[in-house]
Amino acid sequence: MTYIAITGAGTGLGAALAEEYAKKDNYIYLLGRTEDNLSLVQREIEDAGGKSEVILCDVTEPGSVQKAVDRMEQLDVLINNAGIGVFGPVQELDSADITLMMNTNIKGTIYMTQAALPLIEKNGGRILNIISTAGLRGKVNESAYCASKFAQRGFTESLQKEFENTNVDVTAVYMGGMNTPFWDDSDHVDNPSRLTSPMNVAKYIIEHDDGRAEIHVSK
Repeated sequence: MTYIAITGAGTGLGAALAEEYAKKDNYIYLLGRTEDNLSLVQREIEDAGGKSEVILCDVTEPGSVQKAVDRMEQLDVLINNAGIGVFGPVQELDSADITLMMNTNIKGTIYMTQAALPLIEKNGGRILNIISTAGLRGKVNESAYCASKFAQRGFTESLQKEFENTNVDVTAVYMGGMNTPFWDDSDHVDNPSRLTSPMNVAKYIIEHDDGRAEIHVSK
């Protein structure tokens, strides 16, 4: 059995990944800040015959991250999925929102990776960083968001260099927008329902999760 930790596992792509990986006889650590959401995902997994564990974790806090990882007896795969978006003309962006986004998208990915690496290295595992196409090119009214995603891309590509010729694989995952709660507090996307479902994206990621350097769900 493979042990997989997924951040931001309570909703959207994180929840879809958790449910789909669990169907393949993997043990899923469900990480996030909202226990009710995580418990709902856990119930879905268990109803389908899978196994999972809820671990409360704020990826922006190194202490919270370390406590979460300390609860894991084994870890083979880390999926850094937690992320938030702040959109709009650059001059209108709120500094507090920018800080929270950078702390979540960039620092959260780094903190989780640092804490999980000893277990990942021990088991010859892999890390998947969920980046999005915002890490490939700039977009209108997404300047700060793209900056955070370009940073994730740089971090991921650097990890690939650091762990080249070792037993650790690092994968960058790029996909477009999805119909998830990610857009609930934003008018950046007029009609999120027209976007693809997170379950479709999750299935594609899992199908191509073989340790390759990049997974492009949508170019």
